Amino acid sequence: MSVNQTDIVRLALPKGRMQEGVFQLFGDAGLKIRVDERGYRPVVSMDGFDAKILKPQNIVGMLHAGARDIGFAGADWVGELGAELVELMDTTLDPVRIVAAAPESLLVDGHLPARPLVVASEYEQLTRRWIAKRGLDATFLRSWGATEVLPPEDADVIVDNAATGSTLRANHLAIVEELMTSSTRLFANPHAMDNPVRRQRIEDLVVLLRSVIEARNRVILEVNVGAADLERLIAVLPCMRQPTIARLHGEDAYAVKAAVPRKDLPTLIPLLRASGGSDILVARLAQIVP
Repeated sequence: MSVNQTDIVRLALPKGRMQEGVFQLFGDAGLKIRVDERGYRPVVSMDGFDAKILKPQNIVGMLHAGARDIGFAGADWVGELGAELVELMDTTLDPVRIVAAAPESLLVDGHLPARPLVVASEYEQLTRRWIAKRGLDATFLRSWGATEVLPPEDADVIVDNAATGSTLRANHLAIVEELMTSSTRLFANPHAMDNPVRRQRIEDLVVLLRSVIEARNRVILEVNVGAADLERLIAVLPCMRQPTIARLHGEDAYAVKAAVPRKDLPTLIPLLRASGGSDILVARLAQIVP
């Protein structure tokens, strides 16, 4: 059965370093992406989607213009290009900070000196807004990659993305200020949801992808506990709603199961043992759909 062209969701998938994480996210959600020989018109195993692979900066522009309905891009480039888009979800992939940094030798008590400065960046609009906000006497210098090597000879300050900060430290640069945080996110043109059929397809996709993100952040934890300690253990057990409790056969004890935040495990497991818990099992999750 043919799909009405007005009901098709025009999806933009990222090219470059973002692609692997996004494709893995789709795969973990049970969605296959088959790329053709030319590599820019993939087929997604979900009815009603027309996909194209584009550079993230181009995705932002095309979403803003309405040429694509939804697409993946970094929040930094949405901010840089001033695009009026709707954020549908944060994949939490490729997290970076957009920071202003300068040579340690330039700073006065950790602050920029009160003199004319040259500020270099690929992010022209973000940088110009930062300069204006700080009231700096600064000249903007457009860079095209490897911005961190410009100081101190060619620039006093840079505005760049930093994941761990190791590149900045290697170049003896100190962070002066954080402008924003960014990650790979799914954005939509404001009018993408106007068509009810497209809206439902987009919402279904978001539910599937978000279920994988949620599952990556949680694990299933099972713990046995005696009846006398049950309430004490439940009081310290984080869960999505309420834990599942089942009586153990032939014992005055219970098995307690809950989906808990993965990051809490280092402190949670000793706490559960101290609360009477034993036989603790931890299992990975594939998807969580509330």
